[in-house]
This record gives sequence, C-alpha cells and structure tokens, in this order.
Amino acid sequence: MAKKIIIAVSFAALVFCADQYIKALFLGGFTWHSEVISFYLVLNKGVAFSMFAFLGESLKYIQIAFMLGLLAFAFYEKEFFLKNYIAVGILFGAGCGNIYDRFVEGGVVDYIAWHYGFNFAVFNFADMMINFAVFLIILNMILAKRKKRS
Repeated sequence: MAKKIIIAVSFAALVFCADQYIKALFLGGFTWHSEVISFYLVLNKGVAFSMFAFLGESLKYIQIAFMLGLLAFAFYEKEFFLKNYIAVGILFGAGCGNIYDRFVEGGVVDYIAWHYGFNFAVFNFADMMINFAVFLIILNMILAKRKKRS
C-alpha cells in the first residue's frame, strides 16, 4: 500500500506542477489562435461552464472540502484506492491546481477554447486531467465487472 501511495502522490505532484507551468505561460501573456482552437487567458470564477460563480469566495472552500472528502473516501475504501491509485493521484493533483488558482489568481486559469463547429467552454490542462482520471476509474470498473463475469 505504501508504494501505491507514493506513486499516487507522485502523479498528483506531476500533474499539479505541469498544470501550474502551463498556466504560468498564459499568465505571462501567451496567446495563439487558429480556425479550430484558440489559446488565451480566461479567469473562471465558477466551475464548469462558470456554474456556481455566485458562490464567490466560498467556492474555493467548498472545493477544498470536496477534495478532502475524496481523499478520505479513497483511504477509507482501501480496495477502491488500490484499484485506482493512479487516477486518484491525477484527480487530486488536478483539483489542487485549480483550487490553488482560486487563492492566487482569484479564479481558475483557463486557456483552451474549442470553436470548430461549435463553441465550447474555455478549459485547462487540469480540467482535462480530471476528466481523464474519471475515465480511468470508469474503465477500471468496467474491466473489473467483465473479469468478474468470466
């Protein structure tokens, strides 16, 4: 178990550092535009699609409570953690990256805007890693269910 905790923490640190490095580029003024995708700085005061922006400063504390709840669940449900330790690490690092932005920048630093065929919400690397971690957890659940049937 200790080895998996170290690996999870390593993934969390890697995702957090990569996220903050990329965000620093955009905070420094980087932009780029094409017909398909654009990269430019947006401070998101809410969560996905700017929902819950009306919660203001309390949103970051709600997210901290949510992250602590996730961590408690992962360690309380040891079997879940052991099956998903990489995904938990990725999820925790990405979540912490977005929460950190709220304290330092006053909102989440978003910068990827898809606009080919339709306009999508502006998002960031941490958001992609959160979705990837959830995908990994769901994939692990599906594979475990299939293995159980066999």
